[in-house]
Amino acid sequence: MNLNWLLAPPLPKGVPVQRLLYQRLRAAIVDGRLAAGARLPGSRQLASELGIARNTVIFAYEQLAAEGCLLADRQGTRVAALVVAPSAVVKAPAWPALARRAALAESPPAGPELGAFAPGVPDVASFPFRAWRGCLDRAWRAARPSHLGYAAPGGESALRAALADYLATVRGFRVRPEQVIVTAGTQAALDLCARLLADNGETAWIENPGYPAARTALAMAGLALHPVPVDGEGMAPTAADWQAHPPRLALVCPAHQYPSGEVLSLPRRLALIDGVRRSGGWIIEDDYDSEFARGGPGLPALFGLQPDAPVVYTGTFSKTLYPGLRLGYLVVPEALAGAFAGASASLARSGQGIEQVALADFIQRGHYTTHLRRMRRLYLARQQALRAALARWPGPETDIRGGAAGLHLVLRLPDTLSDTEVVSRAAERGVIVRALSRYVLSPMRCNVCAGRCSPAESARAVGEITGRNGLRDTPTHAARVGEGELAHAPGAVLGRGELHAIDIVKMRVVGALPPGIDIGDQQMQGEIFGHDGEVVVLEQKARVPTLEIGQIRRGPGAAEAQVEIKAL
Repeated sequence: MNLNWLLAPPLPKGVPVQRLLYQRLRAAIVDGRLAAGARLPGSRQLASELGIARNTVIFAYEQLAAEGCLLADRQGTRVAALVVAPSAVVKAPAWPALARRAALAESPPAGPELGAFAPGVPDVASFPFRAWRGCLDRAWRAARPSHLGYAAPGGESALRAALADYLATVRGFRVRPEQVIVTAGTQAALDLCARLLADNGETAWIENPGYPAARTALAMAGLALHPVPVDGEGMAPTAADWQAHPPRLALVCPAHQYPSGEVLSLPRRLALIDGVRRSGGWIIEDDYDSEFARGGPGLPALFGLQPDAPVVYTGTFSKTLYPGLRLGYLVVPEALAGAFAGASASLARSGQGIEQVALADFIQRGHYTTHLRRMRRLYLARQQALRAALARWPGPETDIRGGAAGLHLVLRLPDTLSDTEVVSRAAERGVIVRALSRYVLSPMRCNVCAGRCSPAESARAVGEITGRNGLRDTPTHAARVGEGELAHAPGAVLGRGELHAIDIVKMRVVGALPPGIDIGDQQMQGEIFGHDGEVVVLEQKARVPTLEIGQIRRGPGAAEAQVEIKAL
């Protein structure tokens, strides 16, 4: 049997000969060129024919024998009879459809996450590697077998105690270590809160604009999301919100709302606590970026602001240390501590015991507070450099928001500019910014969310965005929703009972349309918020006025509805 073709040109670069021989032999067996029962030359003979070392052939033969492609015995090496005929054409299986909630998972922003202006990303180059490495070394030297298994319910006791002491100092919390629940970051904390504090279909208030991943966590838990607008004092619920959509959960970022950068005022904090208490609900306080507050002491946290405040507090080390650490924490009322610790152990089975011990040591030795002080100074200097660079921009005047805390600023651009166009043009020049429109649940003005970078990078990046013939005037366009070209507005509702929160429903446009609007009698897909009402406000992606869709008539299926459309 002539097998010289096994190593015939072309030979791929960088692939070892023994690996290449194995791959080509295996391919020949699978596609039938080497038939079942065919006897192969001995390893010494094949090595001589191919001009390679015998060990190279032995490696290929032994690997294929271990996979069941070859049979080796005293009579030699033969090709095995595969269970499935090599020439058979395998038809792609018709898998069952994903659950409807799978459509709720929002895709992360395209492009790199690290770079000049990337919002919400810490300067990992300034991380105290030496101090952290020392804590890790000590943790490994003192490690016990239990540290290599799942973490104790609620997290390592050393870390829970260190966090309780730290929060007592910086936030004035009077909590026991048992009230601190270590989680695998904020997302895991939100998922745990949604599952333990609310039942399927109950209402969860979210800030609008708000963090998409937080929306996803609550929606995946089966909650009905109700977006509440954010103004200069933070979340701004109206009397209609309280009356028509009383919250079981209210998720807020009071210290530094993401992405708007606003701080929830003290009157709003007290009013939110009072309103949620009366509605029989809970507040989830995401203390995002409170470590980087500026201008003196920040406002007190919602947790502990009143003795009976129905608040669960969550924090993370993703922004203060580095995102890959994947450690966060919850602080819960003492009455809930046992339930949260048990649920976290049964649902998540968290690990990272060594990292938790190292982090406790890092906090107790003062490395954490030292690092935070250094980063506050660094981020303040970079914010000032960014503001100075923007002040020199010769283009239209921009409205700069935020900056009282955190790692980013918000630029409200003229209405003639599209934020997505700005983001695209900036990316072409190596500048990473985010379109604020991707954070909202309704069409709104064009905005850009920008992080921090060095003074030199700020000057260069602003020049790149504003220079080179400037930006074209481009109308705002709506974001994609579900599978259709529709965007939803705050408080949009559809259906009575049969249509539930965030269902993907089919809609057929009927009746006469206003002049210049050509939608036709076509099927559209939209993401519908709310579960009780008669009106839903949407915007088509094409450049047409906002449309009001009302007079809903349920179709033959529970997830179908006919609507009439008119221009506002």
